[in-house]
Amino acid sequence: ARGEQIYKEKCFACHQVNGQGIPNAFPSLVGSKFLLEQKTLAVSQVLNGSAHVVAYRTIKYPAPMPPQVNTKEDAVAVINYILNNFGNNGGHVTLEDVKDVEILPR
Repeated sequence: ARGEQIYKEKCFACHQVNGQGIPNAFPSLVGSKFLLEQKTLAVSQVLNGSAHVVAYRTIKYPAPMPPQVNTKEDAVAVINYILNNFGNNGGHVTLEDVKDVEILPR
């Protein structure tokens, strides 16, 4: 429930209500290879943002991702929500999995 709430407050504007993103602007979370294969890095990006511009196949997304949440608990909650919604069956990430993720100063 917490992950869904965070998604609806912080993520949907870019990634849309259905997780499909906006073509050529914000990536889809549906079947995202990055998200499904790099869960710890996904948690880190939700916490710290990323200046790295993501490229997917031939699409280069122009906007960096800003930090979205302040705690690992919230980051894990929203990533777990995304991993198991929008047609994804991505399992779960735990706080233990992300114990070494550093929260950078803002």
